[in-house]
Amino acid sequence: MPRVFEKVYNSARAKAQADGKGKIFDKAADTAIAYSKALDTPSGPSLGLKIKHKTFDKLVYSKLRAVLGGRGEYAISGGAPLGERLGHFFRGIGFTVLEGYGLTESCAATAFNPWDRQKIGTVGQPLPGSVVRIADDGEVLLHGEHLFKEYWNNPGATAEALADGWFHTGDIGTLDEDGYLRITGRKKEIIVTAGGKNVAPAVIEDRIRAHALVAECMVVGDGRPFVGALITIDEEFLGRWCADHGKPAGSTAASLCEDPDLLAAIQAAVDDGNAAVSKAESVRKFRILSSQFTEESGHLTPSLKLKRNVVAKDYAHEVETIYAK
Repeated sequence: MPRVFEKVYNSARAKAQADGKGKIFDKAADTAIAYSKALDTPSGPSLGLKIKHKTFDKLVYSKLRAVLGGRGEYAISGGAPLGERLGHFFRGIGFTVLEGYGLTESCAATAFNPWDRQKIGTVGQPLPGSVVRIADDGEVLLHGEHLFKEYWNNPGATAEALADGWFHTGDIGTLDEDGYLRITGRKKEIIVTAGGKNVAPAVIEDRIRAHALVAECMVVGDGRPFVGALITIDEEFLGRWCADHGKPAGSTAASLCEDPDLLAAIQAAVDDGNAAVSKAESVRKFRILSSQFTEESGHLTPSLKLKRNVVAKDYAHEVETIYAK
């Protein structure tokens, strides 16, 4: 799950800041990302970038790789998008995360990034025997012998999902000129604002959730004048943040939900998320929740995906507060 890699990055950055080495870590992270991006260019990394990268490899990257086991060079991620920034960061430190794509109905993987031809931000190319095409409405369709035959005792759902010989995944995506698949959201999760703008929440949610203080984020705005968000705070990181910002020990998300410093920190996370989308898709207002989305609370699936309808029902008051004039 991408959340594991987000935790590794955020924990390392938080430790560096606590040790007074936050600026060094941030420069090292920027260098890793720039180095990884340069690997995808015809000329590759410049001499100056190579020197900076080698320096930070001794100071920072080698220690991060040690935390990840020391000998590992690759990891596989799926279930949710990793995000291009983190993808480049990990490849830049010498620990490449390869993203793939699949569903229960496709007997797991149906597309994967080749280790020697990776395209960060995509889930790779179709595996042998798997065919992928994009429907007119952007839905990802699959074909091949690896697909399921039917849903148990549900012929109606089977006929709908396997229409015209193609499995309709419910995911929205694109294929580039090299056949690499990029997943941009779920068809049933598309939000249509009052102004008629279609918003795929996954893109901005993933960016906001990458912030160390954010545990979960759910975008709202269906039939509303603008996009908003419900945000929960990472309890594990909150204690460290409070110590660094002079907040009372034992402070909780409930006691700090109106705290100006916490609001400013979450606003920075939202601003970073907004940078990935158009103005019409950007989050205008958000609410910090006092509780968590968990599997036990009924707000997450066993694979840690949001149960959007349940969250929307249980936090209807908070949603209304976002749009109150």
